[in-house]
Amino acid sequence: MKRRQFITYSGISALLASQIIPYSQSQTSAQAKALSSLSIKYLGHTSFLFSGGGLKVLVNPFRTIGCTAGYRLPKVEADLVIVSSQMWDEGATEGLPGNPRILYQPGVYKINGLGFQGISIDHDKKGGKQFGNNVAWRWSQAGIRIVHLGGAAAPIDLEQKILLGNPDIACIPVGGGPKTYNAVEGVQAMKVLNPKVMIPTHYRTSAADEENCDIDPLSGFLQLTNNLNTKKINSDQLSLSHKDLPQQKDTHIYIFDHKSSLTH
Repeated sequence: MKRRQFITYSGISALLASQIIPYSQSQTSAQAKALSSLSIKYLGHTSFLFSGGGLKVLVNPFRTIGCTAGYRLPKVEADLVIVSSQMWDEGATEGLPGNPRILYQPGVYKINGLGFQGISIDHDKKGGKQFGNNVAWRWSQAGIRIVHLGGAAAPIDLEQKILLGNPDIACIPVGGGPKTYNAVEGVQAMKVLNPKVMIPTHYRTSAADEENCDIDPLSGFLQLTNNLNTKKINSDQLSLSHKDLPQQKDTHIYIFDHKSSLTH
């Protein structure tokens, strides 16, 4: 089996504005011609495959255990894999097909002309003392600005907000437990980032092993956001271009159908 290339670039400082990647600089003129659409495929839990702009980006592949027990393994072909931590539910990179590049540390990177930035946010509510650091990722692909918070558990501070920018799409955990935002904290993070589209992640579904899953279902989050425009996608996949994004000031919430990602 081919040995995968792990890319590391540590030492990012939130205080150095020169290390912040402007979204406008995160794609080349050649890639700007490929703005037709961005394909978003939901693979379960916090895992997605983003395809567009000449690149396939896999986020947070997992092992099937606990809250992800009933999902299919997200072993899909990708050019790049980005992970939020090396825990079993968001950093299982072994056995992936091909020879993808893998990013797993905070830093600034350029892959195939696209800029990626990893920002550290605590993975627990104890200053990172319990589960360490989580890496939130931001990048622009097919003309759409994306933020994936991974397993963020601490509130977004001012420096982190500056680094995360103003996303078009934000993937935010809402299921609670000891490692990530609960519904209330997820709503707070959504208000801080104010994306055009928010995709809730890291919540209990029918894929969970009931005895070994400590996160809540999506219902609590939906009760808190019942005044917002919520769209249930009757599929595990969606394609959209920049012009398809909501134009209203209020965030729209997109919920993917997880049933297509189950093993049964």
